[in-house]
Amino acid sequence: MKNIAILGSTGSIGTQTLDVVRANPDLNVVGLAAGSNVELMEKQIREFKPLVAVMGDANKANELADRVKDTDVKILSGMDGMLEMAVMPQSEVLVTAIVGMIGIRPTIAAIKEKKTIALANKETLVTAGHIIIPLAKENNVAILPVDSEHSAIFQSLNGENKERISKILLTASGGPFRGLKTEDLQGKTKYDALKHPNWSMGQKITIDSATLVNKGLEVMEAKWLFGVEREKIDVIIHPQSIIHSGVEFVDGAVIAQMGVPDMKLPIQYALFYPDRRPMDTGRLDLKALKSITFEEPDIETFKGLKMAYEAMDIGGSMPTVFNAANEKAVALFLNDKIHFLDIYDIIAEAMSNHKVIENPSVEEILDSEQEAYDLIAEMKF
Repeated sequence: MKNIAILGSTGSIGTQTLDVVRANPDLNVVGLAAGSNVELMEKQIREFKPLVAVMGDANKANELADRVKDTDVKILSGMDGMLEMAVMPQSEVLVTAIVGMIGIRPTIAAIKEKKTIALANKETLVTAGHIIIPLAKENNVAILPVDSEHSAIFQSLNGENKERISKILLTASGGPFRGLKTEDLQGKTKYDALKHPNWSMGQKITIDSATLVNKGLEVMEAKWLFGVEREKIDVIIHPQSIIHSGVEFVDGAVIAQMGVPDMKLPIQYALFYPDRRPMDTGRLDLKALKSITFEEPDIETFKGLKMAYEAMDIGGSMPTVFNAANEKAVALFLNDKIHFLDIYDIIAEAMSNHKVIENPSVEEILDSEQEAYDLIAEMKF
């Protein structure tokens, strides 16, 4: 029996993780944490019977406690609650599926307690990779990627010498607006942007896919996960989402992982690594494939990737500001406060106003995040 705790259990990755648990009786959920979805959390508690459940908001935690007072689950709230769940002695694996930099502190706490990290929270490495990766090495803790692209790279590197990497091949579907130009994006709504052609994901990451910000964040994450510089990470548009990413080695060989677009595969792989378990899911039928194609990303139209490169090259606290500004801009777009192309303008404004901190501490990372939020709050739309 493997005991796991899930940060972000009511979100897209969290709910799919629980699907994997349903299919594998030797997985046991001991902790669940979510933001504000009390109704779904109650259902999860009654089905999975965790020892601990955490709500981000204290009022929501009180509501949840009243709903499940007939159970033995311990209800906690806020960051203190997430930290307590992250280090609970009963868990072996922490699945970090929560969105945003709120995942940094629980991840650090779990690493210090030598928990395996199944990482779906890319912001943790984007903003604090210089802290997380050395800490994981110091504590001999495995960080197993859950993002489909990083899982594919991880799988492609199995048994290989990482010193022989020539290039990381990071694929992207291109999102719902692939092939459009800037003038075509005028007037695009959130309903247009949320129509991802291949993947079923949460709203925020789906918008990030449309702007190519998500791919920029994945480049930053890949740098830390696999110890390569940006120049060795090649983003390739692959509309069919069949090749999930791969690695080119110094001898010219390319090893890549292929499969149908289904997040449960990388989730299950991370939870059972190095084992592979049977999965009742779709299978890739190569005979039925008419073609697989590749394109260069259009970073002049979809500026999110270009801006991410700029943030990486500047380094320090700039990736934090890039991420924070995008997070706030996407929230504004989803709430119909700004237009799609305004997302890029907001990110650019936040980056241009930031004074970079080299090697920021966790406190400085969170301060930089708040600085970006405060700047955006003063903008007129």
